[in-house]
Amino acid sequence: MDHKESFLQYLRFEKRYSPHTIRSYRNDLNQFGVYLADNFYHIDSIEISSLHVRGWIVSLMERGMDPASVHRKISCLRVYFRWLRREELVNNDPVAGIVLPKRKKNLPVFVGEEVMDNLLDNDYFSDDFTGLRNRTIIEMIYLTGIRRAELIGLKVGDIDFQNSSIRVTGKRNKQRIIPLTVPFVRSLREYLGMRTEISCKQNENHLFLTEKGNKLYDKCVYNIVRDYLKMVTTSEKKSPHVLRHTFATHMLN
Repeated sequence: MDHKESFLQYLRFEKRYSPHTIRSYRNDLNQFGVYLADNFYHIDSIEISSLHVRGWIVSLMERGMDPASVHRKISCLRVYFRWLRREELVNNDPVAGIVLPKRKKNLPVFVGEEVMDNLLDNDYFSDDFTGLRNRTIIEMIYLTGIRRAELIGLKVGDIDFQNSSIRVTGKRNKQRIIPLTVPFVRSLREYLGMRTEISCKQNENHLFLTEKGNKLYDKCVYNIVRDYLKMVTTSEKKSPHVLRHTFATHMLN
């Protein structure tokens, strides 16, 4: 794909997309490039038409890809060709007017309020650093609805104890202030008191740490939430995203 690296640099430095999103865009563009190379003689970006894009959609669907994933890949192409046009590198947008396959509308999965009360009010968490950290992580997601990456990126200095709030840095470095309940602020103080026992010179600013004092990582947060939800629910999905849906659902009740 022509100009791919320049486009990805634009996403990184101007749009401030996350590394995860940039990796996804790179993979999508690479896959589209492979499709073009396998089915057409050498073709430049300026020569790509809606027929090429439609052909790729058909090939993805024939391979059994779900419509939501197809939508995401075509969304990548849409952003890419808009950038090419803005830079005056192409004259047409082959993605404009493309009709995408309909997506299934799945109902959001969430955990019942009584289930969360059971988890947080009973002795599922140990009294050591690990147990207190895990409880604080689950409460943080459940009470604020923050994303997993946002939770991992939290710093100790983001907590405003005086105003019972926390500063969260989201996608594209956009920040927002989320209010915290008084009981949860007390839980945070208790966690921070035990956190001082962990050696964490290199990661001293990060709020949540591993037992070895390292910055928390995606899979660790996923495993923590999954393992505790397993104790209280038989729901098939048990992930941080389910807790976010639970937060949103309970807010509406």
